[in-house]
Amino acid sequence: MSTAADSATAQTSGSFLRGRVASFLAVAPLGVWTVNHLWNNLSAFRGGKAWEESVTDYSHPVAQMFTGILVLVPLMLHTVWGIGRLFSSRPNVGHYPMWENVKYLVQRLSAIGVLFFLAAHIFKAMIEPRLRTGHGERFEDIAWHMRHHPPTLIVYVLGTLAVAYHLANGITTFAMGWGLVSTKAALRKSEWLNWTAFAILLAMSWGSIYAMWLAGA
Repeated sequence: MSTAADSATAQTSGSFLRGRVASFLAVAPLGVWTVNHLWNNLSAFRGGKAWEESVTDYSHPVAQMFTGILVLVPLMLHTVWGIGRLFSSRPNVGHYPMWENVKYLVQRLSAIGVLFFLAAHIFKAMIEPRLRTGHGERFEDIAWHMRHHPPTLIVYVLGTLAVAYHLANGITTFAMGWGLVSTKAALRKSEWLNWTAFAILLAMSWGSIYAMWLAGA
């Protein structure tokens, strides 16, 4: 009996620790890097050269490798943990249609959208151009696709919508999971933080897409 109880306790403790680590990785470095990446993409309003200098150019190959490790390794760990959560937990909004359960369901759906969007984005924007041409994606290429290839525009609009919601809601979840938010008053404030962060992230995302769409003309 004690052995089974100890095993269950160890599994629960391990699951709790993995959840805290995954939550931390989602905010730092992934969340910080995402905000910085969106900010850099807004340089599209200043033209193709400014965008390439901010987004795709690196001062040294070591800097590019370091950035890749800093982003891709935590992203892979968070993705593996998230996929496990998708299979181990089920939304109960059908039985308990409360607001928090609705948010939980949307967060899970946005996670699936983010997974497919990032897979396509990383391959098309980072991997394929370097394999084909030896350098990062050119501004004129992505601007042309935004303007003249509707599937690309739709994928980016919906993909960044999922990213904005997933990250904004993840910040609130991080604050609750790490004990930064515990009282009812703090929870109400965190709800405002959630939607404010979502609006800012979405405005940055769609703003850069609009700049590229304009340039594609």
